[in-house]
Amino acid sequence: MGLPGMTNLHPVIERVTARIIAKSKDSRRRYLELIEREAEKFPGRGALSCSNLAHGFAAAQEDKGAIAHGRGPNLAIVTAYNDMLSAHQPYGRYPEAIKLYAREVGATAQVAGGVPAMCDGVTQGQDGMELSLFSRDTIALSTAVAMSHAMFDGMALLGICDKIVPGLVIGALRFGHLPAIFIPSGPMPSGLANREKQKVRQLYAEGKASRAALLESESASYHSPGTCTFYGTANSNQMMLELMGLHLPAASFVPPNTPLRSALTRAAVHRLARIGREGNDYRPMARVVDEKAIVNAAVGLLCTGGSTNHAIHLPAMARAAGIKLDWQDLDELSAAVPLLARVYPNGAGDVNHFHAAGGISFVVRELLDAGLAHGDVLTISDGGMADYATEPVLEDGTLTWQPAPQASGDDAMLRPVERAFMPDGGMRLVKGNLGRATFKTSAVDAERWTIEAPCRVFTAQDEVQAAFKAGELDRDVIVVVRFQGPRANGMPELHKLTPPLGVLQDKGYKVALVTDGRMSGASGKVPAAIHVTPEALAGGALAYVQDGDVIKLCGHDGLLQVKADLSDREPVSAPRAEMGMGRELFAMLRNHADGAEEGASAMLAEAGL
Repeated sequence: MGLPGMTNLHPVIERVTARIIAKSKDSRRRYLELIEREAEKFPGRGALSCSNLAHGFAAAQEDKGAIAHGRGPNLAIVTAYNDMLSAHQPYGRYPEAIKLYAREVGATAQVAGGVPAMCDGVTQGQDGMELSLFSRDTIALSTAVAMSHAMFDGMALLGICDKIVPGLVIGALRFGHLPAIFIPSGPMPSGLANREKQKVRQLYAEGKASRAALLESESASYHSPGTCTFYGTANSNQMMLELMGLHLPAASFVPPNTPLRSALTRAAVHRLARIGREGNDYRPMARVVDEKAIVNAAVGLLCTGGSTNHAIHLPAMARAAGIKLDWQDLDELSAAVPLLARVYPNGAGDVNHFHAAGGISFVVRELLDAGLAHGDVLTISDGGMADYATEPVLEDGTLTWQPAPQASGDDAMLRPVERAFMPDGGMRLVKGNLGRATFKTSAVDAERWTIEAPCRVFTAQDEVQAAFKAGELDRDVIVVVRFQGPRANGMPELHKLTPPLGVLQDKGYKVALVTDGRMSGASGKVPAAIHVTPEALAGGALAYVQDGDVIKLCGHDGLLQVKADLSDREPVSAPRAEMGMGRELFAMLRNHADGAEEGASAMLAEAGL
């Protein structure tokens, strides 16, 4: 007999959910007890002293009276705006619009605080990339600072990109007695075809294209306000927010600066004002983000071939809500969840094409019909998860939702469950005497899922590139890049390795990557065991591997194995941590970070979560 409300649920989804609930019993109880205490301790801004309150509305101008006298909910805007990130540039004008929309329903809104928002696209391969992962913890801390004033009745969260959404979720969950809605800004228009961009990158790696040609290609791809259109971590974030019920339905991929985008933002603010604890439809974030919501997010990620970064971020977000999720859970879910979408880099089209073909609405409908997602969940929308199988339209200026299309608009990109691209979600756990790691098989041709070859060991991306240019890797080889974990250097993405390894593979060599570093949803066609844990600096076996050791990586059998006997070897010393670009300021976070499978967080580890 299934868990309550799990009728017709796929048995694997049911089993994994039940296991997560069981192992999270104590931590989830402690979390909910904390949230209940916070709700009692901070029943509203009326609990503040007159001096506290006066400081809080001193600059609120026309909203002063309403905030002072408790006339309607006061909504916190936590924004990741800056105008360097294309995805976040549209947020510049959101606060003023949100304040207007709030007044329409008798509410008020204030910018509670801003959080940092760095762009991995700018820092890829640069020193600043070593700050990237821990920017997530910084964002969570900044969210907590913004919300610490106890002035607010709900949270409007403005964030989209890689570490920003996980950081906002983690921080906001500590104020889970309040409702929360994420408000996206949408993707930029499609630019240069992704396959053309990939081709120029490989030509540049081979020395056959100039830097000017490469810059022209990249500029044609990333060219205007809006989220980058490939299906990397940022757009995977948006998918998961919908599957967790923290967006308005199908809000993710509506373009910025359009009437529909504005209507969705307005509706989100109106909805947030209505689901607070003073009304009759209270939907606190702590109850929305439960074990079933986390499973739904994982299923959405897997069935769309989303970013491997979420093998780190999703466990961290779950921990913030008292929920324990590990890679075994993700691996078992992946085995049961078919791949329904092929969006670049796993296909030719981008998220705009995906949205036009039916998008998230189509995916949710398919998952619910097949019993692959929990329908009996609390979301910020009236009708629960069923609402996310609809899509928004403007009819005579009025926002409404209509059912998802029955058929995919592009069979090469989006398919129903019965004709899925693959029978599984393609994010597999591989393990053995080298540790545990993630292998994104959905991005790799099946004939390359097993690679066995002598290894070449490096401690930096630049070393790999130098060896590639010198022709030293023109052979069957497994490239090991170690001391790239959270404790070593902040676990940067190793995206610069994709073009040279792709070139070697195209030459006919059997090539794979094994690393304790990260590769994002932009990682490509080369088989890779990433996020290896324990990392080399924390006693992991990668610290003992030597050039020439034969390593086997097998996605079919879930194997990551070195054939050499490591028992009589001494570990290699880690390179000295570099200074500059502010990296030294993050030493405390590096030194106290836990493993990748736990979420690679110092903050959560030190908080005892």
